[in-house]
Amino acid sequence: MSYSSLTYKIALSLIPGVGNILAKKLVAYAGSLEGVFYEKKHSLVKIPGVGNTLAGNIANPALLELAALEEEYTIKNGIRVFFYLDDNYPSRLKDCPDAPVLFFMKGETDLNQSKILSIVGTRRATHEGKAFCEKLIAQLREKNHEVLIVSGLAFGIDITSHRAALNSGFPTVAVLAHGFEFMYPASHARTAREIVAHGGLITEFLSYEKPEPPYFVKRNRIIAGLSDATIVIESNEKGGALITAEIAAGYHRDVFAVPGRVTDDMSRGCNRLIKTNQAALLEKVEDIEYLMGWDENLASRPVQTSLFADLNDEEKNLAELLRDQSLTIDEISRAAGMPVSKASSLLLNLEFSGLVRCLPGKLYRLNR
Repeated sequence: MSYSSLTYKIALSLIPGVGNILAKKLVAYAGSLEGVFYEKKHSLVKIPGVGNTLAGNIANPALLELAALEEEYTIKNGIRVFFYLDDNYPSRLKDCPDAPVLFFMKGETDLNQSKILSIVGTRRATHEGKAFCEKLIAQLREKNHEVLIVSGLAFGIDITSHRAALNSGFPTVAVLAHGFEFMYPASHARTAREIVAHGGLITEFLSYEKPEPPYFVKRNRIIAGLSDATIVIESNEKGGALITAEIAAGYHRDVFAVPGRVTDDMSRGCNRLIKTNQAALLEKVEDIEYLMGWDENLASRPVQTSLFADLNDEEKNLAELLRDQSLTIDEISRAAGMPVSKASSLLLNLEFSGLVRCLPGKLYRLNR
């Protein structure tokens, strides 16, 4: 029986015992997606991490049959499919080593737009926490930022951020911990329909998969990986939002946390993130603008070349490179013709002097 390319893509994500990282290694070893399923067992076991059991799982023809059924479901329900090797796969998520090889989406919003923020927090949000979330998103609109808001559709801060985004005219994306045949929590079904119309629902789970506790933790990496920065608004000391913040930091994305009173249970997680320098303190929208480089007035100011006077020749060279553009350390190293270690040392000096700052995605830019 012949199968479509989409069937093979879905099947790769279904192999029991094969996670996202190993799945990508399988494709690289086989030389093609389809080749994974026709590779000889004795060849598969040579791949690090693949033993006899996994090799047998890969060769199971039932995988392709199940994948074909899921493909029919996606076509019937107008569901978009994103595969890690396809051009439409979100660029930010593709940079994450454990990103899903495949995920499904209801909705048409652009997952590669220029400004994306994830907002997470406790399910037991206080009135003050919800009010801060609503005000923050409203201020982003007042400042004419076009932002995609990502969250998880849970009670508390999640649903507040989705609804505030919709009310402000922003697209919003909810990352689910189950397949599209279910909706959890059921009371958010109406909002979920609005999200589909003005953003999208995302899941890496098959249509028939019910919500399970481990799935909520697993989906957090997608919430963190889709965005430029993750904002935590209220969390206790062991909240799921802290897991998302930790993942975001591991992806070298910015993390913000909203402080609260030391006596409030729902502020302890955020206060700890700030205290341990795992998150930047967030009190107002200008904090985001500054650290993310979104301050248009600041960006439009001419560079004061007099600030270069005390720099040595190598530092001046790097400052000139960053005059009109943001660059990664590798790009700076190549343009300046120096080792990465040398460029890193010089950039650190420029950061200490306040001339340069590091932006999300390990981009460097000149302060103005």
